[in-house]
Amino acid sequence: MPTLNLPIGPGRVAAYTTRPPKHFPAAHKPFNRVAYAAAHVVADPLADNDPWLSPAIDWERTLAFRRHLWSLGLGVAEAMDTAQRGMGMDWSNSLELIRRSLDAARDVPGAVIASGAGTDHLEPGASVTVDDVIRAYEEQCAAIEKLGGRIILMASRALAKAARSPDDYEKVYGRVLAQVKEPVIIHWLGDMFDPALAGYWGHADYDAAMDVAVAVIADNADKVDGVKISLLDKDKEIAMRRRLPQGARMYTGDDFNYAELIAGDDRGYSDALLGIFDAIAPAAAAALGALTRGDEKSFHDILAPTVPLSRHIFKAPTRFYKTGVVFMAYLNGLQDHFTMVGGQESTRSTLHLAELFRLADAAGLLADPDKASARMRVVMASRGVH
Repeated sequence: MPTLNLPIGPGRVAAYTTRPPKHFPAAHKPFNRVAYAAAHVVADPLADNDPWLSPAIDWERTLAFRRHLWSLGLGVAEAMDTAQRGMGMDWSNSLELIRRSLDAARDVPGAVIASGAGTDHLEPGASVTVDDVIRAYEEQCAAIEKLGGRIILMASRALAKAARSPDDYEKVYGRVLAQVKEPVIIHWLGDMFDPALAGYWGHADYDAAMDVAVAVIADNADKVDGVKISLLDKDKEIAMRRRLPQGARMYTGDDFNYAELIAGDDRGYSDALLGIFDAIAPAAAAALGALTRGDEKSFHDILAPTVPLSRHIFKAPTRFYKTGVVFMAYLNGLQDHFTMVGGQESTRSTLHLAELFRLADAAGLLADPDKASARMRVVMASRGVH
């Protein structure tokens, strides 16, 4: 097995020897859980652009990654925060991403895809009103539905700023949901992922916020497939799951406790819409296959080693988790460079990337340790580690 030098602390480097990779068994759909992977975008490293100002997307490799997810039996949650929505990807490019992904999905039998609709083309500001937010949501929902897509209704920075009370949230969601053609997934993204969403649903207190969210879902039950919450708190997710109206799914967005939440208990379980499934897709699919066969032990045995990796990738500041997700794709040969939209490859330290490599190796997620080690040496050398 290959050995390479990795930093282990400030000013300290040690040799690290990789382990043999795990061979995750192929899974067969359908799973007994709905499972979406929120997919990342691949930048074009040779584009003549200003990365901080204008995105350059490698469409071929971006779509190839979605085909990789579909081939494993996972659904694709498109143009979400994992795709750097609001961190390099604007609405215009997101809509093009959605269009291309929907076209690609039509060539893949059984491919599942849902796409994020938000208000990110509306700049939050003091002059923005709740009615402006409604119109912005309507515009994006209509654009996705015109392409034949299903909607994930994303949390809105503009609404978080414009709303003066929970009534404003109820008004916005009620108006938008009344118009959608098919039931949507509502996305509640916590402020650990996006500080601009603090106080969502009109309350800083999560329990009070949950009251509003549950009421919105209950009042519009025929237009809501489910809700994805990303609060990184399993107890809050379970509490909300138990309060949902019958038929509404809870999609876990908890990248810290996903195994336990998906397995569930005697009172229910969570489906999945997770950014970490992008990075651990073969393990996630194999685990879901085991759970579908009734083999809960194998489900946990497969996923347990991935949890330390996920907690590391999503550590605070959590909004920079996309860097770790893209780095995993690079290490595993799913893209041939580590260049991100918006220059986001710079958001994690050399020590962070070194620990990510070790944890991915421990989880058996380096598909080809020789290739991964060669690529890791290049990245380390570019950061002064030899």
